[in-house]
Amino acid sequence: MKEYFREELLDKAGSSVYKLVMLVTKRAIEIAEGAPKLVDVPENIKPATVAIMEIAENRVRLKEPKEKKE
Repeated sequence: MKEYFREELLDKAGSSVYKLVMLVTKRAIEIAEGAPKLVDVPENIKPATVAIMEIAENRVRLKEPKEKKE
């Protein structure tokens, strides 16, 4: 299995460790609850690992909030 480095993943989460953790957590919960996996992996791979793989391969992205108009 490929190794994913923190710096590579941080670039995909707005350079924020907090945002990266939240993104991985939310996606892992979705996978654990039965959402389809967006990458081909064996069934024994844990949901958090699958979420990291999906983020690294740009299959899941951080949704930036829209700025409020005044």
